[in-house]
Amino acid sequence: MGKVVLVTGAARQLGGRFVRRIQRDPEVDRVIAVDAVAPGHRLDDADFVAADIRQPAIARVLAEHSVDTVVHLDVSAKAVGTGGRTTVKETNVIGTMQLLGACQKAPSVRRLVVKSSTNVYGSAPRDPAVFTETTPPKSLPSGGFAKDVVEVEGYVRGFARRRPDVAVCVLRFANILGPEADSPLADYLSLPVLPTVFGYDPRLQFVHEDDVVDVLGIASREPRRGTLNSGTFNIAGDGVLLLSQCSRRLGRPTMPLLLPAVTWVGQALRRVGMTDFSPEQIRLLTHGRVVSTVQMRETLGFHPEFTTAETFAEFARSQGPGLLPPEAAGRAVDRLAAMPFAGAAGDVPGSTGAGDTHPTPSAR
Repeated sequence: MGKVVLVTGAARQLGGRFVRRIQRDPEVDRVIAVDAVAPGHRLDDADFVAADIRQPAIARVLAEHSVDTVVHLDVSAKAVGTGGRTTVKETNVIGTMQLLGACQKAPSVRRLVVKSSTNVYGSAPRDPAVFTETTPPKSLPSGGFAKDVVEVEGYVRGFARRRPDVAVCVLRFANILGPEADSPLADYLSLPVLPTVFGYDPRLQFVHEDDVVDVLGIASREPRRGTLNSGTFNIAGDGVLLLSQCSRRLGRPTMPLLLPAVTWVGQALRRVGMTDFSPEQIRLLTHGRVVSTVQMRETLGFHPEFTTAETFAEFARSQGPGLLPPEAAGRAVDRLAAMPFAGAAGDVPGSTGAGDTHPTPSAR
């Protein structure tokens, strides 16, 4: 018999894509798609089970179907449908606890893949230029999705100690973007005018939705010769982009504000439901974050198809034209940068220059 793979978070766009992809794996016999709500997309031949991972009933699902591979994708910064922050936190933290408890009791489980985030590193002014998988954060996240993933990874480490016979792979994804991206950062970048923190131009990394699905497939199978897919891996596309470069490529003007004003604007945007402009996102848009992907390439054996810049270009095309033509915005910034008072505006580390005319350096 082939493998039986259980996928949580099947109602999410990313979960649905992975469910459809993993069914094409010749080693997979059955796919069990799990979520508390019915998905609005097709799951092909997968068996959908309406189950809330926050409830003990998930243990029965694992036992009934003799699941040997669990891919936990129901760790997210946004709720499905109308759920709020409380629902998100309960699903992320309590749901993961229940799922891991069920996996611990299920002798058939042999592989666990967990979707995590580079949010575990936080964003602080004294952060290193590049985080590796073993770099501790300068300050632990105090709340929001970042704190959720810190707790989730803590539970996963405890599970790995209790079940050393299970291969455990934790994938820390950078900001996921693409034509169908659904995240707080994608919502922010979709605003007609981007509020920014005055005096800061953070470095950002992105990973394409297609690459996310591909690397999940690698993590859920037996490792290829010369690779190892057990452990913790940063997943991101090559290179970095500054927030100013992102705004110009979108054709969306920025509105620099002092930090307290950005917080007030974020609260207003949350109240009207335009975007979840959380404190952790404000910190990211202030200090940025860049991670090393050496282990992703050398140990996991995964090479993304899209760079950070290419991922963002795909996202920008899906957004349509902004208020300003990108070419005109680039020329205007070039003219300002050439003025004497502009100084060395283009010499920001990780920048490709004011006009975005040169390739972005790789952050490996």
